[in-house]
Amino acid sequence: MLKDLCLINSASGDESRVREYIINLIKDYCEYEIDPLGSIIAFKKGKKTPSKKVCFNAHMDEVGFIITDITDEGYLRFSAVGGIDRRVCLDKVVDINGVKGVIGDKAYHLLSDEESKTAPSFDKLLIDIGASSKQEAENVVNIGDFAYFESDFYEFGNGFIKAKALDDRIGCMLLIKLIQSELEYDTYFCFNVQEEVGLRGAKCTSYQVQSDISFIIESTTASDLDGVSGGERVCCVGGGPVVSFMDRRTIYDKELFELAMKTAKENGIPAQTKTAVAGGNDAGAIQTSGKGSRVCAISLPCRYIHSASSVVKKEDIENTEKLLFKLLDKIYD
Repeated sequence: MLKDLCLINSASGDESRVREYIINLIKDYCEYEIDPLGSIIAFKKGKKTPSKKVCFNAHMDEVGFIITDITDEGYLRFSAVGGIDRRVCLDKVVDINGVKGVIGDKAYHLLSDEESKTAPSFDKLLIDIGASSKQEAENVVNIGDFAYFESDFYEFGNGFIKAKALDDRIGCMLLIKLIQSELEYDTYFCFNVQEEVGLRGAKCTSYQVQSDISFIIESTTASDLDGVSGGERVCCVGGGPVVSFMDRRTIYDKELFELAMKTAKENGIPAQTKTAVAGGNDAGAIQTSGKGSRVCAISLPCRYIHSASSVVKKEDIENTEKLLFKLLDKIYD
């Protein structure tokens, strides 16, 4: 399931393909609707109706690119959709409506001393689709089309997975598994659009659901690289699910944070916190929408996030799934 989800191209504002895939997997297990922005709001009937309304959230969109211009020579100009480090773009293969292209810049041999010291800005980069003129390029690509990293999904090393879009197709997969399971209590699930460009989908779904407690299932940046030590590692791949206490958008509910960590410890599930107040996710919109909601973010540690080659570990996915099911037994107490 995760491989299928990651190989689907669906950036912010272009989520229809991943939405269709998810609906096909959940439609026999729950009630659902699609809101005007394109997010899925699902309701799973449990054995009991709780006094608290609980919602699990993941976002469907991934980072990508959008075509902004076509030059007379047939090259494509583009902008990033979501936060992409321009250093990871050079020489990468991209897909635009099934057309392959290469992101390029001047050859290294032609760069000035100053240019060689910095990564080129997006307005200096071009996508080469092998066209020799603007007219030839326009036959296959339009301004406003989305471009995606061309990236295989594969396992390597000791239980590692490399793919694009692990942020946040892992969260989508875990929500699907919860929906397909037999639940003790009625529970809501939101698969949100446009997280990468400002948490837009979550702002809308949270107004509609008005949950008392909201869990955000995400991927988060790990910097456990050679030469990086202590708190600068932020979190470690293989260290288990990451429970956040604060990021740049949210101060998380302290009781839910402590409950998640205590539940992990009681069940022998490795868990960790982020050692940097950085980034953000849909909790930033959900916490302050409508009447407000208590929020808890549980994330997968991910190296090289927002690139063509994000890396996670299978055991972290398995341990996050275990923690979510254990928390379902606790949050209604």
